[in-house]
Amino acid sequence: MSQALPRISRRRALQGSAAALVVFGLLLWWLLPLGETSPGGRVVFSTGLQSGVYQRYGQLLQTAAADDLPDLDIELKQSEGSQTNVARVATGEADYTIAAADAVEKYRLERRPGWERLRGCARLYDDYVQLVVERDSPVQRAADLRGKRIAIGQEGSGVRLIAERVLRAAGLDPEKDVEAEPSGINKAPQQLENGEIDAFFWSGGLPTTIVRELSERADIRLVRLDDLVQELHLRGGASSYYRAAVMPADAYPGMGESAAVPTIAVANLLVTTDRADEALTERLTRTVIDSRDHIGSKVHAAQLVDLRTAIYTDPLNLHDGARRYYRSVKP
Repeated sequence: MSQALPRISRRRALQGSAAALVVFGLLLWWLLPLGETSPGGRVVFSTGLQSGVYQRYGQLLQTAAADDLPDLDIELKQSEGSQTNVARVATGEADYTIAAADAVEKYRLERRPGWERLRGCARLYDDYVQLVVERDSPVQRAADLRGKRIAIGQEGSGVRLIAERVLRAAGLDPEKDVEAEPSGINKAPQQLENGEIDAFFWSGGLPTTIVRELSERADIRLVRLDDLVQELHLRGGASSYYRAAVMPADAYPGMGESAAVPTIAVANLLVTTDRADEALTERLTRTVIDSRDHIGSKVHAAQLVDLRTAIYTDPLNLHDGARRYYRSVKP
């Protein structure tokens, strides 16, 4: 009897271990479907200026992907903005990026290298066109910028693209009727504060941190731009991707705005090409949607990423991997 007890204990221990292995195996099967492994390798993600939303979004996505895709190395590559980002992805210099829909359409319409390979993964959030001036500035409409010194964004940026179109819609020639400065969000706020320029354009999610910080130390305000939407649409092409929007009065509390400011908005897309691996793109799209709250806690605009609208990546067709993800979560 004294020898039987250890044998029974060993048998029970073995049975318990076997049961634990079964449970562990079922847990792995639930977390990682049979046959699915975590995609790995190295990809380049083109972002934006150091102080911009694209750069911050890329950094937070990189952190989220480190947990969801531990075998994937994401290299962030700064850029001037949307126009540069689209060109990089289309030509294979980068694998994924964020770009505004108007910049994507411009690239496609011009049939630039690799345009036909561009694909969408998700519609992310809207950029709001922000024309910032000193509070006592006489500028009330874009047309009032005639003869003024204006920062219109760096060459290759989405801001430059929008600023020039807004000026033309207002009846102004960017090369003749204003003193255009090629400054982006990394320099323009300081230039306005120092009196070196009279206004600057910015296109980004609300609120943009550097604009908020400027509003807390200087008397500034936003100029309404809603009177230009119809004229922009009449011009067709990429301008058709602009829509009327409203910046809430509390978007920048430091400005002390008593009313919402009507303006122009354009959608941002997560962009890749048909060269991107299908399984990797599916998992990365999943990470973008699943990490909305995490990224949105740092980049407010990212809170607007919505599974119901993310699939609408016009003017781009969905990448096959992204399509597979949306089908997997379809109710």
